[in-house]
Amino acid sequence: MSGVGKVVCVTGASGYIASWLVKLLLQRGYTVKASVRDPKHLLALDGAKERLHLFKANLLEEGSFDSAIDGCDGVFHTASPLIYSATDPQVDIFLYLGNLHKRETRFDDSFKYGFIMKPAMILDFTILFQADIIDPAVKGTLSVLRSCAKAPSVKRVVITSSMISALMTVKPLTPDVVVDETWFSDPIFCENLKVATIGERPQTFPNIVYPFVDVRDVASAHIQAFEVASASGRNSKTEDVAHFYQALKILQKLYPSLSIPEKCEDNKPLEPKYKVSDSKAKCFGINFIPLEVSLRDTIESLKENGLFNI
Repeated sequence: MSGVGKVVCVTGASGYIASWLVKLLLQRGYTVKASVRDPKHLLALDGAKERLHLFKANLLEEGSFDSAIDGCDGVFHTASPLIYSATDPQVDIFLYLGNLHKRETRFDDSFKYGFIMKPAMILDFTILFQADIIDPAVKGTLSVLRSCAKAPSVKRVVITSSMISALMTVKPLTPDVVVDETWFSDPIFCENLKVATIGERPQTFPNIVYPFVDVRDVASAHIQAFEVASASGRNSKTEDVAHFYQALKILQKLYPSLSIPEKCEDNKPLEPKYKVSDSKAKCFGINFIPLEVSLRDTIESLKENGLFNI
């Protein structure tokens, strides 16, 4: 379907997923209204000069998106506010949420997955997560939806979420399990989570199984969710579910000189893989980019931008 003549709004357009979404929308002929923090890389995209309109808006300010959404055929809500409330300068955060990587600019190169904090410090994960992530995200989403409700032109709204919204549960994630759109993370389970100190650790890999998907497929899925008339409700998009170690071995195969850890951090058997339903993905006609290709392209992109030498 061509987007020529259609106007859409993308919130948080300078983000990782949203940048690709804007790129693909422009390629399909859409006129894009985009809220951004740093517009530089978006202005360089093909079609940006003619069909990309940038604006500033505050997710936590009611009505801030009214003018931008007015007259749009559809809205892609990818933005989410991150309120950083830690007062101790030695406490830093690195969050990994499904496909969303959020790194504060004041981080140095010593950051690790999880939480980085002073020795012997224990943090109640849920206090920070609820106040700094969940509450602002809900408030911001409702604000955007209320702006959409005021605009008669809006025919569909696509909201970006994360697999984390389905996987935080007491349900066992075993090879016979298929995670689909009916799964929701369990608030009780999340409330009982504690995140302990991560100090200097030996070279190990985490005993974690991830649902992987290429950002290009995620962006394409957003557009399909808008264009395919039968699309509705929650839609999970995952190319492969793989153990962290499996991803490392793929990287080592692609780049033999790359040194990877061979020891699991908890010295336990590797966590089993589970499955994520692809029934709705098939309706969108998406042929997912294989994990190996995605990892290779990621490394090559880092090399091209001088961020990684191998």
